[in-house]
Amino acid sequence: MENAAVASETSVRRSKKVRVLEASDIAPGGSMEEKSTDQEQGSGDGSFDELEEVLPKPKRKRGRPPRAAQVAISEKSTDQEQGSGDGSFEELEEVLPKPKRKRGRPPRVMQVAIAEKSTDQEQGSDDGSFDELEEVLPKPKRKRGRPPRAAGLKEGDTLFDAVKNNGRYIQHAVKKWVERYEADSKSALVEILLMLFEACGAKYQLCVSSFDEINVDDVVVSLVELARNGEIEDHYNSKNRELKTFKENLALFWDTLVLECQNEPLFDKILFEKCMDYVIALSCTPPRVYRQVASLVGLQLVTSFITVAKILGRQRETTQRQLNSEKKKQSDGPRVESLNKRLSMTHERITYTEEMMRKIFTGLFMHRYRDVDADIRMSCIKSLGTWIVSYPSLFLQDLYLKYLGWTLNDKSAVVRKTSVLALQNLYEVDDNVPSLGLFTERFCNRMIELADDIDVSVAVSAIGLLKQLLRHQLLTDDELGPLYDLLIDEPPMIRRAIGELVYDHLIAQNVKNSQSGTAGGDNESSEVHLGRMLQILREFPDDPVLSAYVIDDVWDDMKAMKDWKCIIALLLDENPLIGLTDVDATNLVRLLHASAKKAVGDKIVPATDNRKQYYSKAQKEVLENNRKEITIAMMKTYPQLLRKYIADKAKVPSLVEIVVLLKLELYSLKRQEKNFKAILELIADAFFKHGEKDTLRSCIKAITYCSNESQADLQDFAQNKLKDLENELLTKLKSAVKEAVVGDDEYSLLVNLKRLYELQLTKFVNNDDLYEDMAKILRDFKDMEDEVKSFLLLNMYLHVAWCLQSIDDENPTEASLTSLLSKRTTLLEQLHYFTTTIPEDHKEGRSRNVISSRVCIILAEIWCLFKKSRYTTTKLESLGYCPDTLMLQKFWRLCENQLNVSDETEDENSNEEYIEETNRDAIMIAAAKLVASNVVSKDYLGPEIISHYVMHGASVAEIIKHLIIVLKKNDNEDLPLLFLEALKRAYKRHLVDLSESDYESLANKSSSDFKDLAIRLSATFVGAARNKYRSEILQIAKDGISFAFVDAPKHLPFLEGAVLPFIPKLPPTDIVEILKDVQRRSENVNTDEDPSGWRPYYTFMEHLKEKYARNEGFQDEKEGIVVRRRGRPRKDANLQGKKLFEQPDSSEEDSISASENGQDDDEDEDEDDEQQPLIHTFRSSVSKLRSMRVQRQEANGQAGPSRTTGNDGQNLTPI
Repeated sequence: MENAAVASETSVRRSKKVRVLEASDIAPGGSMEEKSTDQEQGSGDGSFDELEEVLPKPKRKRGRPPRAAQVAISEKSTDQEQGSGDGSFEELEEVLPKPKRKRGRPPRVMQVAIAEKSTDQEQGSDDGSFDELEEVLPKPKRKRGRPPRAAGLKEGDTLFDAVKNNGRYIQHAVKKWVERYEADSKSALVEILLMLFEACGAKYQLCVSSFDEINVDDVVVSLVELARNGEIEDHYNSKNRELKTFKENLALFWDTLVLECQNEPLFDKILFEKCMDYVIALSCTPPRVYRQVASLVGLQLVTSFITVAKILGRQRETTQRQLNSEKKKQSDGPRVESLNKRLSMTHERITYTEEMMRKIFTGLFMHRYRDVDADIRMSCIKSLGTWIVSYPSLFLQDLYLKYLGWTLNDKSAVVRKTSVLALQNLYEVDDNVPSLGLFTERFCNRMIELADDIDVSVAVSAIGLLKQLLRHQLLTDDELGPLYDLLIDEPPMIRRAIGELVYDHLIAQNVKNSQSGTAGGDNESSEVHLGRMLQILREFPDDPVLSAYVIDDVWDDMKAMKDWKCIIALLLDENPLIGLTDVDATNLVRLLHASAKKAVGDKIVPATDNRKQYYSKAQKEVLENNRKEITIAMMKTYPQLLRKYIADKAKVPSLVEIVVLLKLELYSLKRQEKNFKAILELIADAFFKHGEKDTLRSCIKAITYCSNESQADLQDFAQNKLKDLENELLTKLKSAVKEAVVGDDEYSLLVNLKRLYELQLTKFVNNDDLYEDMAKILRDFKDMEDEVKSFLLLNMYLHVAWCLQSIDDENPTEASLTSLLSKRTTLLEQLHYFTTTIPEDHKEGRSRNVISSRVCIILAEIWCLFKKSRYTTTKLESLGYCPDTLMLQKFWRLCENQLNVSDETEDENSNEEYIEETNRDAIMIAAAKLVASNVVSKDYLGPEIISHYVMHGASVAEIIKHLIIVLKKNDNEDLPLLFLEALKRAYKRHLVDLSESDYESLANKSSSDFKDLAIRLSATFVGAARNKYRSEILQIAKDGISFAFVDAPKHLPFLEGAVLPFIPKLPPTDIVEILKDVQRRSENVNTDEDPSGWRPYYTFMEHLKEKYARNEGFQDEKEGIVVRRRGRPRKDANLQGKKLFEQPDSSEEDSISASENGQDDDEDEDEDDEQQPLIHTFRSSVSKLRSMRVQRQEANGQAGPSRTTGNDGQNLTPI
């Protein structure tokens, strides 16, 4: 029965009071007790004070009949024999049905009785009120788990406890507080303010009696003093598990409070005026937690006020309609007067609510949107975006919009993203667009710039915003031009977002269709979409890499790329209405191949990481179905495509490689063996018709795949075809060798050597006679082209490698070992010959870059293959080999010549075949592998490689950086010696350039490289590494000082250039030791004889003393540390800087038009869009796209591209 009382207490307040049953009112037997004799004299005014609520019996359901509920009505008290004769229903008792019995344990019988009236209620009221009406509620169903507290809160819990503990009790706590406010407004107001202070973490007391005399500023000053003394508790930023929902609960509390007070307290001009005064004052205080809590409360108040204003707005509209309708009936009357009064009151309340919004906006938002705390700035901008969308009648104007535009330049990525997302929501509503014209004109350029933001999430959001602008035709095609450069941007999310934009704007043309009212782009035929896609790909026909990027970006959105039958029909010219040019056909073949690879789960662009892609079972089923669909679509038409384009070297590689994407077992299931054999015959023909790397590699890959993956007879046929191809190749190659010996054209020999090289990359071609023929050509014919010699060496190396692999490690035969050693000796003799002759030719001015690179790489691979330590204590010990020092020096001299090839020469050769196997990166990798694998002694080659750390661009520097990391892990003891020797060799190169070079710029470059090398090497000792490698750093410094004072002052520049960058990595005690050592070395030396020669010494000493005096021994030298940026690399952008807060002295009420008047008067008019071809603006960025090298972005060692970001110089103030 006590639970029934509690449930009654928590029920919704009614217009009239209802008395709550108490335990003392209930009789033990459940019957109606007799009336008290004190109530003999009932009221005779016909009131309903004693009326009891009668509940109807619920409808009987089918099935087992419920037990009847029986509630006894007690007899009337004998003391009430003289009842009133007014016919009242005071004695009527409530009859409750017994609830339906459920299966399982039978419920306890509920017996409810109405207790006798209290003797204190002798005199009944005569006003006809319902004060004595009693409501009887059934006992609530008990839920599993821990039982909730009786009304949500314990006796004595405060409002802050409701916010702090559980959000479920906020509604009840607010309702109880409103009741207390209606009874005693002053004490309740003090209670709500104390809750605000507690939310800020401060324990502060307000006196109710003197509350009217308390000044807000005095209270806030006292609160700040508490924070200064450390007497506050930060609930807002607490990691406590119990406070994980504190922010949400606090916002919910104030929202509930506003909605609960929307009838009367909200408009009494006392409650919320006081609350806003304290919230605004706290938001301007130095303690961060005060500003955080006050900002959250203030922003939530505005949001809740908007909810109330919208409710009142709907009421006003309803009242206005009723008034208009009533006036049509009669122009005057009590009804019209009542409606007018109600309309006026509603309008006044809306006006007052908007005034409170403006007060918080002016007092809080205008200061906090530029707070030093990025989270506060973000919450301000997020709230403003919500306000504008939900209440445009007030906030959709330039006075408020400009803050969204200004924060597009915020230095924090999260604030910029929040502003962009707010604008996205704003532009999604079509009715808002007419009011955004001036704003769009002012901030359009910044929105476009954000598409290239340094933060990926901001850039993706900005691209989504630009799609909204395109939908409303607020951007021109010329403004979209720079965005197309991002199609080949590294982050996939950026490319994907730009791909969606390109598809919507250029391919599907959803924008134009939506504006003209025609059917959407998705309803157009695949031929139309493919035609527009080909129009885009037509801009870079010679660059398949860029084409692959564009296809990858658009693939997810463009369904026409998966219409295999349509693509094949276009390639076979089955549609006479659509004619393809040769360029279009090439691009369409590339599109078919790339789209098929994407459909089966393969990547068509370089991956940003090397992680293996994992698919779920459902995804694997989708990929397998795609593979099946592609196979069925091409089963009969694939041979036709090969026959048509077999002679076209641009189309054959992509077309042939499609076979590895097919599900070959379907050829047997569908009885298409004839077509399968035709495919293999055509691929074999293509192998001998072409000599280009891509075609040859594709053909070998396709035939090998068929010989492994096909089934039964088809597999036998494919394997026999591969063997026939090998035999035919050997026959052609031997014939070409004979022709070359007699002096005929070498082209046939070169082409067949390429074919053999590609075949040997896949399988072993065992032919000893051919190996001897190739060695004989190299010995006897020295005047052959270097490219022919390169492929002879390559095929000989691959033959040796396959022979080594074929030897049985456990039981090798003497004949196999002897044969392999003989072949290796023959190959090394030829390589040694080239290491001697090529440098001589280089001195004479004859460039032999191709053969030089091949010799360097093959030598390194042979040495690694026959590494001596690999075969020690094995039966193959005789195969171990290690080059001598002289050979190693020749090898490195050849490598250096190739590393020093000019950038112009390397760029000229960038489009040649196999360039990725012969460039600087490949040579440095080969040399570094010798040191990292301990194939050769690192004492010579290690310092030589490290000395080139900063000389050849970013890609080579990255290779050397990884080598240093490996050396640190393996041999810490040798590291100081390697670093010091590397610095010495860089310094000696500088001295040679200084003495021999006639050009000052060359000497300056070598000096700069030497100093940069020291800085980069010292930068490897950062953070905890300084303590770990303290002894190594000290050894480098001491040995460097010793070298510098040899033949002083000749080598003293070594102090300043090489030793000085390592000094800040040492603790002050070591610096003092070095300082004394240097001073001791110069004690008996007359430095005045050569002042200029000793100048580096004095400079070094000054820096030592300065470092020690300032105690900077534990600090990194910031200008000497190469910091690797996180996020996207920066791009060069000629952007004029923007100030985050324009016109700081002007009134915040100024509109955008006032601040930007006349800014764009001198801009030229854009050409008519209808006169522009579809892809006109795409061409403006093609030159830039073509120039980009995806595989070698930083090959020239230039600084990484910069990206736009927020203004770092903005005025951020905590107060």
